[in-house]
Amino acid sequence: MNIWGTGPMENETGAAYGDEVVQDGAFALAEAFDVALDPDTDFLAAEEGHRTLAAAEILAAVLDGETHNITNAGLRAWIQEADPADLAHLQELAQEAVARVLGPDSELPDQWADSADADEWMSGVQTLRARLE
Repeated sequence: MNIWGTGPMENETGAAYGDEVVQDGAFALAEAFDVALDPDTDFLAAEEGHRTLAAAEILAAVLDGETHNITNAGLRAWIQEADPADLAHLQELAQEAVARVLGPDSELPDQWADSADADEWMSGVQTLRARLE
């Protein structure tokens, strides 16, 4: 997987996921959270963790209007056109899904653990969590 930064949209999976949201809208957001929270999934793979964080970043941007972490022009336009009231029901799911990504049965924290950027990644995820409260 190609990662060029610590943000949710700064890796191949997050960037590609942004294109899915432009195409499928709120359905893509809900699906990412549902996959992360699937009770039949014992271990959350890194790819699903990246998708979940990207979905959470996009939802947070819709809800709070902060699009500075969104570099895809099409996705930024989708966010600006989205009605926060239509997506607010996903906020609690997003919070739970991000918590799952950070949990012990998730591959993503382990991948970042030995990285020089681990603290920056965790700080960014904690900021994202705060935006979703």
